[in-house]
Amino acid sequence: MIKKISDKDKKVWKSFIESDEKLEDKDKILSSHSINLRSQVSIDLHGYGLEEANKKIFNFINECFDKNVEKINIITGKGSRSKNNENPYQSSNLSILKHSVPDFIQNNKELMVKILSIDLNSINSPLKGNFNIILKKNKN
Repeated sequence: MIKKISDKDKKVWKSFIESDEKLEDKDKILSSHSINLRSQVSIDLHGYGLEEANKKIFNFINECFDKNVEKINIITGKGSRSKNNENPYQSSNLSILKHSVPDFIQNNKELMVKILSIDLNSINSPLKGNFNIILKKNKN
């Protein structure tokens, strides 16, 4: 089905293109003007191996804590395409990022002193491929 673009939509698009308004860079964690604001950021760990994801999340949580971010949304995916189910020597639950990243975080004392809560319900839900972490306020 091909829908004709309305004159109103064309006018809005033209106005947007000609304006000096900038779109927020989605790949930038925090801009310098928002460092003092408690905010929410996301990190997507799709495509990372287990060790690489753990290093990435360790650095990300520390950076967010230093910048006083309040909430982190961690996207791991559900693991539905994981090949671990075919390997009898690997756990189908603990070898995918959905379960291993939260385990890594919970077992890391340096990270846990900075974390107020972890949304365990999302981790345990077969329908979710992400979970949230609420960070403590950095008093420095």
